[in-house]
Amino acid sequence: MDILRYTAFSTDPSGGNPAGVVLDARGADDAAMLAAAAEIGYSETAFALPLESAGDRHLRLRFFSPLAEVSFCGHATIATAVAYAERHGSGDLTFQTMAGTVEVATAADAAGVITATLLSVPPRQEPLADDVLAALLAALRWTCDDLDPALPPRLAYGGAWHPIIAAADRSRLARLDYAMDELAPLMAEHGWTTVDLVWRESAEVFHARNPFPPGGVYEDAATGAAAAAFGGYLRALGLVEAPATITVYQGFDMGRPSMLTVGIPAGAGGISVSGTAVVLP
Repeated sequence: MDILRYTAFSTDPSGGNPAGVVLDARGADDAAMLAAAAEIGYSETAFALPLESAGDRHLRLRFFSPLAEVSFCGHATIATAVAYAERHGSGDLTFQTMAGTVEVATAADAAGVITATLLSVPPRQEPLADDVLAALLAALRWTCDDLDPALPPRLAYGGAWHPIIAAADRSRLARLDYAMDELAPLMAEHGWTTVDLVWRESAEVFHARNPFPPGGVYEDAATGAAAAAFGGYLRALGLVEAPATITVYQGFDMGRPSMLTVGIPAGAGGISVSGTAVVLP
């Protein structure tokens, strides 16, 4: 396999979230994809399989962490779309994922920088049971006093499930001191992909950190799937006046600054997540 290495949600190779990208994975079985993802060691690697009967720009896209296949990965989707556009020109792409159909638009600016915008599957939200919330906070080393009462805990989905936990202040978000051996089994039990820890700077600006034990990494530097889920959460709970555009900053506390632009349309449609991606040296 020809494995490309990109970092998504940044124009600087030292920032963003690294992803492996295989633009033509025909002939590779599940074991080969998992082995390649493990060898690369990034939080996710995307494997594209052309669907020739549907046209060149319609691909099946699968995502593997170093430990397992996941239903959807936003940053690897952005990286794949940018890599494809660099080789075949900007325009619209359709990705068939385990979570459903994800449409992606790519466009280049005057300097040639390509931005990709994915449209998530329809988001969903569910309550977070009190006992589950208590177990999650204990694993995170948080208490109820650490929470922002204006952003209540919920489960949110935008292609993968994430608990949304909001910190009352930035300093709590900066202290990420959970134990992987405690959080990992809890997340496996409930089928969560990451935990989306957020802090609201203003009505349109948020900061996030995403523990990712299911992927075998302590923290994800930019999580597009969680950003889509969070956009749906904000709309469903009436915490933004849709249509709205918010910015999510992630990865700063771990030295890989990332910026995700989240579009929240009115109604019940998918959430858009936009970002750039650049080749890693």
